[in-house]
Amino acid sequence: MTEKSPGITFGGAISVIEKAICFGSLLLLALIPVAELALRQFNIPLGHSRSLMIHLFLVLVFSGAMLTTKSRGHIAIGISQYIKSDAVKRVLELAGIVLVVFLLTMLAWNALPFVRYGFPGRMVGAVPTWVFALVMPIGFFVMALRFSLYPKTRFGRALTFAAIAVATGLAVPSIAKLIWFFDVPEPFNSWVNRIYDLAKVVQVPAILILVTAALAGMPIFAAIGGIATVMLNAAGQEPEAFHIPVFSALTSHELVAIPLFTLTGFFLSESKAGERLVRTFQVFFSWLPGGVIIVAVLISAFFSSFTGASGVTILALGGILFTIFKRNGYSENTAIGLLTASGGIGVMFPPSLAVILVFSTSSTILHFMNVPIGYTVVQYFAGAVIPGLILVVATVATGMFLSYRSGASAALLRGLGNKNRVAFTFAEAFGATRESFLEIMLPVVLVAGFFTGRLTLMEASAGSVIYVVILEVFVKKDIALRDVHKVFDKAIPVIGSVLIILAMANGLSYAFVFSGIPETFASWMEATINSRLVFLLLLNLALLLVGCVVDMFSAIMVLLPLVVPLGYVYGIDPLHLGIIFILNLEAGFLTPPVGINLFLASSRFEKPFMRICAYVFPFFLVTVSVLLLVSYIPWLSTWLPSLLK
Repeated sequence: MTEKSPGITFGGAISVIEKAICFGSLLLLALIPVAELALRQFNIPLGHSRSLMIHLFLVLVFSGAMLTTKSRGHIAIGISQYIKSDAVKRVLELAGIVLVVFLLTMLAWNALPFVRYGFPGRMVGAVPTWVFALVMPIGFFVMALRFSLYPKTRFGRALTFAAIAVATGLAVPSIAKLIWFFDVPEPFNSWVNRIYDLAKVVQVPAILILVTAALAGMPIFAAIGGIATVMLNAAGQEPEAFHIPVFSALTSHELVAIPLFTLTGFFLSESKAGERLVRTFQVFFSWLPGGVIIVAVLISAFFSSFTGASGVTILALGGILFTIFKRNGYSENTAIGLLTASGGIGVMFPPSLAVILVFSTSSTILHFMNVPIGYTVVQYFAGAVIPGLILVVATVATGMFLSYRSGASAALLRGLGNKNRVAFTFAEAFGATRESFLEIMLPVVLVAGFFTGRLTLMEASAGSVIYVVILEVFVKKDIALRDVHKVFDKAIPVIGSVLIILAMANGLSYAFVFSGIPETFASWMEATINSRLVFLLLLNLALLLVGCVVDMFSAIMVLLPLVVPLGYVYGIDPLHLGIIFILNLEAGFLTPPVGINLFLASSRFEKPFMRICAYVFPFFLVTVSVLLLVSYIPWLSTWLPSLLK
């Protein structure tokens, strides 16, 4: 008698539906722009395509965030990892979970009036807009329930369910507005007013608690959403006020490119594209003194420019490149230090997610400030190119210098005695180029089409996905068709965790601007510090300190809204300021205690964390030096964009 396999559980069915929505949304986001581009050649319009895409993006973000909650993949700072007491860690973890459940329940209730009243008569084709917007309260509710199941003890779960009940009780303003709109009867109207008064009283302590919880390990997106909600409610704003900028952020054309380029990077990293590209670069560069270093830096920049996640580069290529270094006689400290430092260089080159986010956030803040937006995302990409090339050259030079100083590779750097070096021959070069030619052409075609204006950012990102899927699945056959969903599975947590932070942070930006904090802070800084040069120095020091504890995406979305008004006061070009910010984030990848490259390198190369820090330190100093150079010579950032005006 055979044993029957268990049926699909309710939770499993929900996950299947969420994955289907995520995969379907990503697929449509890739297919629609390509179809639109093809039909445009025959002057055939694709009706409602743009509107459909940006609303599918909204659905993707929240369904991705729900799946990320299930896999526990949300971005957090987690300084609590340095606390030695396990009991204290457990208490902090439980407190953070309870707080997250409370906040997400509040956000879910607050989103319902926005969905009901925010889209009168608005349609996406034949579908009412509110149908797409409904994913917001559903997403918050599902995430709250999933977080509530994190604790394994009865006591812990009792606390999380109590948090849901308390949050529902405090959501009276939302529930009352949902039922009666502005004509709220007594006693509900009095309760609503009392809760608004309570928000004013608890604003400062609540924000301090949320900041502390974020540092202790609570997911960044929840802390950001909580702080923004407290600020807006204390200012007397309606419950749904926070969700207006969140919806606006997630229906932006530029941001649709982020998940598509991320997916492209994952398809490249899961295939054998890295091996083919390494071989090609070896043939062309390894005959040079220090050629292996050039290969490692260029390959790392290529991969991280697409994924936006330096960790993917380290994990996917670290083993291959480290083996090549060891085979060519390089010391361990130089090899690991270089590979760790190179993992994030791609943030300076198209189609960098960091550049897109900095452009989008800066433009939003300038719009809130009623300041004309003088640059496009293309010019931001152009502005990062020269600083990025300087960083590449500086990293390569540092790697060569350290290798020479170590003595182990002195002969290599003098071009002598390297029996393992791949000699350059036209036959080898032709063969290697033929194997990797289609991968090499991907950035060439995209960058050329994008910078010449033939492709929009959305079309370039969509085209990259279709191109790489056809290439790696059907032409190279590195990824079996049945395994394509596994690539999606790996990309979704990155997409979900990053984009939900972006959404929450846009709400926080709105709260900051509405409260007048940036203007007040900027006026104080202007009165205190008169020198623009001193301001730039202090800004870099502050951002480096922040880089010690905050990841790249959180820093962009939380800190840039404060930095942009300051730059405006001191007359700093917003594009130049954005490039300075991105270079600081690059340094943040390498900055203890939570520089992400350091942890990933420690895991990938199986070395102690402090030893990785020592290996990386010379490259960190070089990155900071490039940062200061770019900070004080603005034309390095602004000259190339000026040619595109």
